[in-house]
Order: sequence, then C-alpha cells, then structure tokens
Amino acid sequence: MERQHVDVLVIGAGISGISAASHVLRENPGATLVVLERRARVGGTWDLFRYPGIRSDSDMSTFGFGFRPWRGARILADGAEIRQYVEDTASDGGLLDRIRFGRRAVGADFSHATGRWTVEVVDEGTGERETYSAGYLVGATGYYDYDHPYRPDFPGEADYQGALVHPQHWPEDLDHTGKRVVVIGSGATAITLLPAMADRAEHVTMLQRSPTYVLALPEVDPLSFVLQKLRAPARLTHKVVRARNIAMQRGSYAFCRAYPRLARKVLLGLVRARAGKGVDMRHFSPRYKPWDQRLCVVPGGDLFKVLKSGRASVATDHIDTFTAGGIRLKSGRELRADIVVTATGLTVRLMGGMELTVDGHPVDVTDRVLYKAVLLEGVPNLSLVIGYTNASWTLKADLAAGYTARLLAHMRNHGHDIATPVASDADRSEFSVMGEALTSGYIARADKVMPRQGTRDPWRLWNNYYRDRAMLQDAPIDDSALRFTEAGAHEPTPAA
Repeated sequence: MERQHVDVLVIGAGISGISAASHVLRENPGATLVVLERRARVGGTWDLFRYPGIRSDSDMSTFGFGFRPWRGARILADGAEIRQYVEDTASDGGLLDRIRFGRRAVGADFSHATGRWTVEVVDEGTGERETYSAGYLVGATGYYDYDHPYRPDFPGEADYQGALVHPQHWPEDLDHTGKRVVVIGSGATAITLLPAMADRAEHVTMLQRSPTYVLALPEVDPLSFVLQKLRAPARLTHKVVRARNIAMQRGSYAFCRAYPRLARKVLLGLVRARAGKGVDMRHFSPRYKPWDQRLCVVPGGDLFKVLKSGRASVATDHIDTFTAGGIRLKSGRELRADIVVTATGLTVRLMGGMELTVDGHPVDVTDRVLYKAVLLEGVPNLSLVIGYTNASWTLKADLAAGYTARLLAHMRNHGHDIATPVASDADRSEFSVMGEALTSGYIARADKVMPRQGTRDPWRLWNNYYRDRAMLQDAPIDDSALRFTEAGAHEPTPAA
C-alpha cells in the first residue's frame, strides 16, 4: 500500500488519544492528523472492559476532559457512559473521520535525514500491512497490555469444573444468576464486581490476600446539586466543582503521605461508620500505609450495603488449592464457587508493544527518562500521554496533550523539524516512572518495562497536578534540555 503522510500520527483512540488529537488540532488548526485505533470503536479501556458494574474510580469532574465538561450528575460514571462521552467528544471535535479503526501499529522508525517517523501498521481485519509517515508521533495507548492481563497460575485450577474468567476478557454470555461467585482480588475491579453481581447471584465472596483502603463517596456531588438548583451556568458549575475536586485529591494525598497514622484512623473510622458494628475490620485494615496503593472508592457505599444484606461477604486468606467445586483456603475453609473471577490486575506494556527505532537503532525505553513526564529522552518528535496513578488519569493526560500541542506550534512558528530531549547519566535514577510512589502489584511489575524516573527537573516526576500544570501549561517551551534541529542536520548525542 502507498505510504500515507500526516503531520501528526496519534496511536490510540481512548481518553488519551482523543485528548491529544483535540489539543493538537485546536492549537495547530492546519495540521494533518490521523489516529490509529486497534479496536473497532472509540473508547480504549472503556470499550475493552465489559464486566458487570464497570465504572470510573475517579470523580467525573476531573476524569472528564478539561475542555469538554462532563454533564452527568453522578460522581462516578459507568463504563458505557464514559465510552459514549469519549466518542461524543471525538464526534464534536471532527475526529471520527480521522480515525483508522482496526489498525495495530507494530513498529516505528525515526529518520534524522527526513525528520519523519515511518510507522508500520497491520490491518487486523485483513492482515495486510500499511505504512504511515508522520512528522510527529503521539503514543496514547495507556500503559497496559490489552491482550494479556495479569493472571497468576493457581494450584489445582485444572481440577476446577466451574467457569474461570478474567474481568479484562469478560464473556458476553456469562450468566451469574443464582450462582455462587468468588472474586479473587481486593482492588477497584473486585470492589466494583462484588455489589454489581450480588443482585442476581446466590452469593458473592471477595477473596483477598490483604485488604485495601476503601472510601465511600456520595452518588451525586452535593455541590453540583446545589449549583444546579441555583441555576448556575453549567460551565461555572464544572469549573468550581473541578477546581474543588483537584484540590481535594491533592490535599488528601498529601495528608495521607505526611500523616499516615492519622489518615489510617480516619479512613478506618469511615469504614466502621458505613459498614456498621457487625463488620470485621480485619477485612478492611491494610498492612500498608494509606496511598502506598491507590484508594478504592465506592459510590453510595454500595459495597457495604451488600455486605450488610448478607448477599456478599469478604474472605481474607490465602489460596491452598482449587478443587472441583471451588477453592480451598490455607485456613482449611472451602469456598464453593460456580464462577471464579480472577480480578488479579493488569500487565504493563508501553506503546501497545510496538518496537521503536531511531535511524534503525532499537530504543530500549527502560534505559531512558521522561522529559517533563511527556517526551522520551533521546527519541525525537515523540510524546507519551500517560495519566496519573495518584489522581484522575485525565488530569495528566490533558496536560501532556496540551504541552504536545504547544510544542508543535512552537516548532512550526520557529521552523524546527526535530525536537529531542537530551539527558545525562546523572539525570536518571534506578526507579521507573511508576515504581517509587505506589506499591500496587502492577506498579511493581511496571518497573521492568517503563522508562526510568529522573533525579531532578525537568526529568523528575512529581505526580502533582499543580506542579505539572506550571511546567507543562505555563512554562516556556525553550529549555536547555530540549534540542531543536532541522532534518538532515547532525543528530543529537544519543543517550548512554
């Protein structure tokens, strides 16, 4: 197939990709832009995951795009609503005609001679190969493997005669009505599945090795409700609620990190108040400090309601072995199960697994650091749109997308073809960009595949919205660590 050339090529049409494309076109209205999306619809994560009850685990005023307010009333929205919101954003922004669905990017090479990326793409419907070239490449695929979730092998699972499923690949025809269900896990997915499946199942048990901090939120934001009753303009309501929620997210995180003992007492006290006197706090008392792992939020306390009703329960134990009819625990107790859901997490993979090369030389991203948490050291004309792990993903994705749009406008206005961040060995640490702040399983696994954490600005990742906003939105583009050159010129010194 003939090579197709565009100014900007975005990989991924989920929240990150639609944010990136929207920002780039608003700041660079004459740019040619194409989005490559492996799936058949817009939405990314919110199109892939179809398990019962799937919803956001961040409030929608901050999880929605900053440039397109979320209009729903609920604090946490379900997956179908979010997917439709992302698609509506793409439609309103004129992006749908620019998206090539069913395309998987498998490799990309940057040439200093031409100042362009050449991207090899597979049409997953036909198996045919396509080639795109682009002046600038945006990786907006998130950071996990869509094909292979994290799924440990359990002893004796071959003997189990019931259904064994992972939430990432939920069977459309799975009927849990009247069934006994065991959900293995204690993270956001497991805590969502428990109340969502309890309405029709005979009983649902959440089996966890260790507890997670759980925080109940109202279903509807009281401030939004009041402002709407006062007939405040929708944009004003969005702006006020969003600013308040950003401050609360940042404030609560900082409080938990600074005063972990007090934060623990507060969080566990809120659980006791919600769950009632009969709750066994052993199931809700983690061994780690608050925000060593991400907090799990539940709308309207739905988790505690089904636990009090008796339709669901929590078991904190280790698996000894699967049996024909369920799971035997180390304590000797056996959990009968017609369905076992392994909500055991995700596998981290950057750029959807595509291979990156520069002038034919392979790029090992685990040896590189990120410039301003967006650009990959030593790799020209490439942005990675990665969201927060300690706040709403979209807050950071929007900042990264906005910075990319500003950088492209700067390059166009100054006649630059190539922008390359250049770091020294002293700028990189032993930690990955995800591996120092949180201790969740997938964060620890990410250490082997993600770029390194920097030791100082502009390579240090702070995971702080206010700091990132000043750096990405307000600071000038020109920086001594960012080299601008023209196509055909001598390439910058590569990273060690």
